[in-house]
Amino acid sequence: MHLSKIRAMRGHRFRKGLIAGLLLFVLALSGVIIVYRANIDIPYLCYSGPDEGIWSIGIYDLRDDGRSLSLSGSEENPVLTAADVTDMPARFVADPFLIQEQGTFYLFFEVLGVDRGVIGLATSRDGLRWRYERMVLEEPFHLSYPNVFKWKDDYYLIPESIADHSVRLYKATHFPDGWQFEKPIITDRSLVDSTVLTHQGLLWLFSSSPDNQNLYLFYADRPEGPWREHPRSPIVRGNSRDARPAGNILNTGDRLIRFSQDSQEYGEKYGKAVRGFEITTLTRDEYRERPLEGNPLLKDSGAGWNAMGMHQISASPVSLGRWIAAVDGKRRSDQYVFCLGKTIFRVP
Repeated sequence: MHLSKIRAMRGHRFRKGLIAGLLLFVLALSGVIIVYRANIDIPYLCYSGPDEGIWSIGIYDLRDDGRSLSLSGSEENPVLTAADVTDMPARFVADPFLIQEQGTFYLFFEVLGVDRGVIGLATSRDGLRWRYERMVLEEPFHLSYPNVFKWKDDYYLIPESIADHSVRLYKATHFPDGWQFEKPIITDRSLVDSTVLTHQGLLWLFSSSPDNQNLYLFYADRPEGPWREHPRSPIVRGNSRDARPAGNILNTGDRLIRFSQDSQEYGEKYGKAVRGFEITTLTRDEYRERPLEGNPLLKDSGAGWNAMGMHQISASPVSLGRWIAAVDGKRRSDQYVFCLGKTIFRVP
């Protein structure tokens, strides 16, 4: 066959293949958008538009003057984004919890993948320059808000696992990257963003209702429980500005500071700002707190990586009256994001 005819046939086949491929892509894309708008949950399928919030993680300097807290960030923020995640496709990173152990800072956080969240780990020697390590915890259901705490000589982890309709306890078999499921510690209700405080020989668990309206308090003398609900619980009622936890409780040595996600004052449902409260009384029978001066402590900046909101603080001490704090911020995506299988496509 003449060379020109062969080239013409190949060109014709190529055009037909290209058109067929484009049609398949348009059909798949239409299906993703229909599923998204109908709020149907299908594994390995997602869509978000340019107005979607994208979370990333920054580092702030935190100081206490005895009345309120001051926080300041650096121009290097954010220090961790979805682009730093190397072992899975990631849409964003959020919910940081900071631990310092033997001269190393460990950061645990949510990595949102195609269809659910997993728990990731990053490390730093100075708290300023961070290296993503790996995913350290994954389940068939969504995980986020990895509250890591130390009890006696062991590390424990309570992630948000509302998709499993329980509060689940994990124990480190090899800190920081080996975790074993121990047991569900609360199973009679759905709770989010469970936060553990160790204080006066007891463990205290603060956990919010999924609608952000109520904050529940439990206590136990060991991580495995039994966990008893405090007689004053819920300690915050019908208040989406103050109820939902926003990171580990800060023990300054003189007082305890609880952080909440302010989701009411700024007219958005979720993740706009962070407020602080001093816990003035915490016993088996009583609980009282008061808001800090200068609330909100963190809020949307209007520009850059945290333009749309901030919703977490997790602090580790570096000197008297000073802490390094991991925070997260939300910006506008400015992209169309499509997930098919294990692949994420981003279109400007």
